[in-house]
Amino acid sequence: MLPLRVEHAGEMAGVLADPALHRFIGGTPYTPDALAARYRRLVAGSPDAEVTWLNWVIRLREESCLTGTVQATLAASGTAEIAWVVGTPWQGRGIAKEAAVALVAWLTAHPAHGITAHIHPDHHASAAVARAAGLTPTPARQDGEVRWERVRSERDLDATEGR
Repeated sequence: MLPLRVEHAGEMAGVLADPALHRFIGGTPYTPDALAARYRRLVAGSPDAEVTWLNWVIRLREESCLTGTVQATLAASGTAEIAWVVGTPWQGRGIAKEAAVALVAWLTAHPAHGITAHIHPDHHASAAVARAAGLTPTPARQDGEVRWERVRSERDLDATEGR
C-alpha cells in the first residue's frame, strides 16, 4: 500500500473504469480529470479537525501496477470507518483481503478502538474480506448496507499497551 497521491489518478481511473465494479459501490467510473480532482480533495485532508482521512492505493509488486484502494476515516473519538475496492481484473486474488487485514492491523495498533465498514448485503466477496479483517456483521443497516464492526478487545488493548 502506498499513500494516495494526485498523480495516481490517471492509472487509478483505468483500474476503476469497469462499470460492473460500481454495482455495489454505486456511482459511475470517474474520468482521469475528475478522479484527480477527487484525489486533490482527499490528499488535502478532511475540513473537519475532528476527522482524519487515510487513503492508500494498492500496488501489486509482481505486476508493478495499481490495483485498488483502501481507506479509513478516523474520528477523534477513536472510531474508524474503512472501505476498500479492487479493480475487476485483480479480484479473486486475495488483494483486498491482504490490504484490509493490514489496514485493520495498523488501525488496531493505533488509537482506533472501533472499526466499521458498510457492505451491500449481496456483496459476498466484500463480506469475506471484512470477516478476514476481523469484522462481524451487525443487524444495523445504513443506506441498505450492512454495518460490520470490530470492537477493540481487552486483549488488543493489553497487546498495544504492553500488558
